Amino acid sequence: MTKPPRTMTRQPRLEPKRTNRAQPVSELLADVGRATFRKFGFVQHSIVSRWSEIVGERYARVSAPESIRFPQGKRAEGVLNLIVSGAHAPMMQHIAPEIIERVNRFFGYTAVARLAIRHGEVKRPDKPVPPPSLKPLSEEMGASLRGIADPELKAVLEALAAGVAASDETPKIGRID
Repeated sequence: MTKPPRTMTRQPRLEPKRTNRAQPVSELLADVGRATFRKFGFVQHSIVSRWSEIVGERYARVSAPESIRFPQGKRAEGVLNLIVSGAHAPMMQHIAPEIIERVNRFFGYTAVARLAIRHGEVKRPDKPVPPPSLKPLSEEMGASLRGIADPELKAVLEALAAGVAASDETPKIGRID
């Protein structure tokens, strides 16, 4: 007697539960960033954003993490790829055990076993330019802003008022023909 052929039944694909509410972009960006950082070899994106805290400002100026590559099937004992600028590579090679120890302390386990150093240009994020110093607000201008409860709105309006007060020109409203 022969057995009848087995038919495979496919389980229906489960969709995520809908909340019927608009989600803030901040909730959605974590998932987008996570996928991108994993694609380039980062388990945690915070190693990039907090690199100067991990290794110190001196070493962060001349190096930047590029990726972490783990052995297949593991999430430990990986290789941290660093981009190092100029002639700083021998110094970074010399302090490699200290960098590995600091990165592992940051992760809380032995995530990195060794460093791979590559020469390249370390791109530093542009530091925000502080706003130009503004004249203090006049007494009547400060009194009109005193009743605003929202501190963020109050700060924006104070900056706007100070900018207008600092301007030497009288605003001109012209007609466009």
